[in-house]
Amino acid sequence: MPTYITLIKYTQKGIENMKESPSRLEAAKKVINASGGEMKAFYLTMGSYDAVSIIEAPDGATYSKALLTIASKGAIQTETLSAFPEDEYRKIVADLP
Repeated sequence: MPTYITLIKYTQKGIENMKESPSRLEAAKKVINASGGEMKAFYLTMGSYDAVSIIEAPDGATYSKALLTIASKGAIQTETLSAFPEDEYRKIVADLP
């Protein structure tokens, strides 16, 4: 399954309701699982982003729908990267002309 790394920033609404953040994380996991995906990891971070998640999902469209469902609650803004594990990276590079 494709892997997606999502960089997360809390919105003002998300910060104002920070105590609810763990329950929002559990709700997000349920949305992702219902779409056929799985949250492999979640990290609270320091720096430009407040959190990072690593998600596996069937495809980009499916993950986009799940992520839009989660973000529509107004607590986060996201930026998503499509990620390739080392074995796929090596295949991509090996196939270069």
